[in-house]
Amino acid sequence: MAVGGNRLRVAILGASGYTGAELVRLLLRHPMVEIVAMSADRQAGKRISQSFPHLPDDGLPGLVKIEEIDWSGVDFVFCCLPHGLTQETIAGLPVHLRIVDLSADFRLHDIAVYAQWYGHEHLAPDLQREAVYGLTEINRERIKSARLVANPGCYPTAAQLPLIPLLEKSLIGADDIIIDAKSGVTGAGRDAKQASLYSEVTEGIHAYGIASHRHAPEIEQGLSKAAGKGVVVNFTAHLMPMSRGILSSIYVKCANGAGAGDLRKALNDRYAGEYFVKILPEGAAPATRHVRGSNFCLISVFDDRVTGRAILFSAEDNLVKGASGQAIQNMNVMMGWLEQMALEQLPMFP
Repeated sequence: MAVGGNRLRVAILGASGYTGAELVRLLLRHPMVEIVAMSADRQAGKRISQSFPHLPDDGLPGLVKIEEIDWSGVDFVFCCLPHGLTQETIAGLPVHLRIVDLSADFRLHDIAVYAQWYGHEHLAPDLQREAVYGLTEINRERIKSARLVANPGCYPTAAQLPLIPLLEKSLIGADDIIIDAKSGVTGAGRDAKQASLYSEVTEGIHAYGIASHRHAPEIEQGLSKAAGKGVVVNFTAHLMPMSRGILSSIYVKCANGAGAGDLRKALNDRYAGEYFVKILPEGAAPATRHVRGSNFCLISVFDDRVTGRAILFSAEDNLVKGASGQAIQNMNVMMGWLEQMALEQLPMFP
């Protein structure tokens, strides 16, 4: 049930960014939710349709500054603010609110690791200890009772979903994992950046954050827990000339005599009954166009030509399963609702 038997009153902080807009698009279909507040500092005073013409204004509040929100009329918050700004904002929110944070500010359990990768000390260490990592299919039981959920990054979602079950079963080597990941430009956010300009991106592909991408420690955190020991991965991200989607090609060394069939069986066993994670049959490979606009993650496994090695592929929409869709999935878990509520839509194709 929603709070008080009525619809859950939701605020979206940072509604003028891509993830905020996706939350609005998806939540407008949610039968148990009412969007009662949306913040956007630079767009304050405007309607959402002025930032995103594809979204309707009917029934939606205008954009305001965060300090103008009346929190007594809010039950749940989605925080889509930039990394580094979120910690103090969430620390200042009333304790009755339940929160899903889409920034990186609460994903890393070790605040020293956070400081190393993000260049400043964590400003809300007590909240960091309270936060639950929101990779839904892996951490569902803890998410149910959480007050603050740290929504995973897009690359870490696509990497951890195929790898965690295999490390838990000791079917792959923990010391030899290569993740080659490619993402659409929306992963860089909506602010104007030279590297995101059309002429800089179109008709080409380039690697970025080489050996220094901030999603690496988040991936390693989840894989280390699954393996029961420290895991360091080779992770390289690439920017593709497309708006949405992530395709990860993951190269692993099989262990204990396992092959692709054993890995596929373990993944099928782990995700049996899951609505959003689909393991493809032998010989089938996922593509970003197969998940566009949906909350699905498609995974496949192939034997490598190199004896004793296998190749995993995973595809997701970086704005949905990689961000706003998984955030709503986590809200549904926190509220005890059907997980696919408001997320039932199939991918758009072509």
